[in-house]
Amino acid sequence: MENLKDKVAVVFAASGEIAGAVVRSFSQHGAKVYVTARNLDAVKALAQDLTTNGGCAEAAKVDALNETQIDNFLKKVVADNGKLDIVFNGIAVDYSEMGGRPAATEATFEQFMAPMKKIVGSQFLTSRVAAKYMIQSKSAGTIIHLTAAASRSKIPNLSGFSAASAAVEGMTRVMAAEWGGEGIKVTCICSGAIMETRRISGWIDSAAKQYGIPVEQLVAQYKAFDILKTSPTLKHIGETAAFIASEAGVAFNSHIVDVDCGKLNVL
Repeated sequence: MENLKDKVAVVFAASGEIAGAVVRSFSQHGAKVYVTARNLDAVKALAQDLTTNGGCAEAAKVDALNETQIDNFLKKVVADNGKLDIVFNGIAVDYSEMGGRPAATEATFEQFMAPMKKIVGSQFLTSRVAAKYMIQSKSAGTIIHLTAAASRSKIPNLSGFSAASAAVEGMTRVMAAEWGGEGIKVTCICSGAIMETRRISGWIDSAAKQYGIPVEQLVAQYKAFDILKTSPTLKHIGETAAFIASEAGVAFNSHIVDVDCGKLNVL
């Protein structure tokens, strides 16, 4: 199915695994996709793979925390296409940027604020610039944020990351209210832990070493909260994003869409 045929999509921080899955789904559903990241080689390889498989993709180096670069790039996209239909930002923060997983009593203010500055700051910048160009070009497009289940979970030693995740969700609702009159949808995908990603496998390995328990035990503890036997995958996230961005996804606006197959420990 080509739910996004003739749509123009821009994906920021596209070198990440989740963003890469979203890019592939957008392309498979017929969108022309611009893939951007600070790592130009990574997004060039992704764009080449998409075009080799019949998609339409272009790569560019854009820092999703640099408003000037974001603005210049989206201005060019609109100039070349006359519109901007979809924007997704897959930016994430590494545990190393937070100093690992320190307790709130031990984390420095800078470590606490690192996820807020990077995750919330980047989503704010890409969204506000995208909305400006969507309004100017009368695109009535879709902006999709990314957050994590930590926003509504009770996980020790993740105060900064949990606060940033919740902030993205709050910002989604406000932006949807501000720009809805222009026909712009703003929705947020809330990802559960995707076991196939390097980020989650790395976190599990790190936590196992920190607490001195087997990796298998940590995985079992997490999966004990699954409502279904099925766990979320990268493809699930990509297909969810493509649906939200499609005409059929118009019912999802201002919502936080959980992609976790159901978890007993997430509100």
